[in-house]
Amino acid sequence: MAYSQPSLLSDALCLRKQAGVRVIAGGTDFFPALRPGEQTENVLDITRVGGLSDITQTEDATRFGAAATWSNVVRADLPVAFDALKQAAREVGSLQIQNAGTIAGNICNASPAADGVPPLLALNAEVELASAARGTRILPLGEFITGVRQTVLKEDELVTAIIVPKQHVLMTSAFEKLGSRRYLVISIAMTAVNILLDAQGKIADARVAVGSCSAVAQRLTALEARLIGQDPYKLRISQDDIASLTPIDDVRGTASYRFEAVRHQVQRAIHKAVTS
Repeated sequence: MAYSQPSLLSDALCLRKQAGVRVIAGGTDFFPALRPGEQTENVLDITRVGGLSDITQTEDATRFGAAATWSNVVRADLPVAFDALKQAAREVGSLQIQNAGTIAGNICNASPAADGVPPLLALNAEVELASAARGTRILPLGEFITGVRQTVLKEDELVTAIIVPKQHVLMTSAFEKLGSRRYLVISIAMTAVNILLDAQGKIADARVAVGSCSAVAQRLTALEARLIGQDPYKLRISQDDIASLTPIDDVRGTASYRFEAVRHQVQRAIHKAVTS
């Protein structure tokens, strides 16, 4: 096994072309899963690549470098539309995990319970991928993750950034997570919302994303459409509003419990967002 930690993106992309290379960025999922003597792949650590740990803002977008950690996200000076993402960042394991775990690692791991995915979906986030042979491409996060532990990342590609388009200055957000205890827990259900109110206090724009209740975290687009024009303080979320979810029964909770939990989570998250 060879371990590489390049400082240039060009070098990282050249190493990525080699067969049998495993990319890590923090390694908080990778190393605990190893068994003694099991690791035979070459490891490419991208955490030292110049610029990949930066969080930058322009007039058009906010760019999270692939190696930006959850602690970086929490400390970043971001608009209130990113509050749900910051709340989720504080739920990613322990403080030590937040100091090492990265935003790109979270989406590339593609767990249905990945805390960062629902708030990024609610922000209309996009994923930037780079290849030495084909250059750079950008696609919506909703198209990047295709199933449990599955993404469209090609064997010679690296995720280089998560890009969030500029959000309305008055847009607010909130995140709700349910687990068997308060901290250090895999979620039973989680919900992120981004809400924009008009001058009359009615919902002008709504984005609702739910994780741990389907193979891939998803936006509830039918519910989002129904919310437009509604008074956020008089909302009642029904089972029909979340019917597109496909939760399972497992050791953390039953499908029916998850359905009921999400219904309340959506309502609480919207209230939290508009009163923040």
